[in-house]
Amino acid sequence: MIEEKEANKEGNIKIPEKGKEVIKIIKEMTLVDLAGTVKAIEKEFGVSSQVPVAAASIVPAGSAPAAEEKSVFNIELKEVGGKKIEVIKVVRDVTGKGLKESKDLVDAAGSAPQMIKENSKKEEAQEIKKKFEAVGAKVELK
Repeated sequence: MIEEKEANKEGNIKIPEKGKEVIKIIKEMTLVDLAGTVKAIEKEFGVSSQVPVAAASIVPAGSAPAAEEKSVFNIELKEVGGKKIEVIKVVRDVTGKGLKESKDLVDAAGSAPQMIKENSKKEEAQEIKKKFEAVGAKVELK
């Protein structure tokens, strides 16, 4: 039985007489009876005893949340830079497109970002990004 002195130490909880009676009744119940009673209370009052999903995913203080690491990237050419011909060569190498298609893509990147490659694995996307940065272009992994 909950001692009133212990309850007061742990948070100044004053249990009314009817509450004490309910606790006494609950202590005498079997787990099966208690589970049925909880379900009946949930139905009667429209409440749930389950922990909300948002509360269950709370990260303890002092630890960073483990973000899912992205494994597939789209590579977008943002800026061509000063070495346009070198960028065209990299586009040809990465995409397998012909000279004209690669040149058109690089020219279009001057006015708006252009998609170079979609659904690349992380390692491949990083390697492609390095190739473009080596010739002065700016790319973004999305």
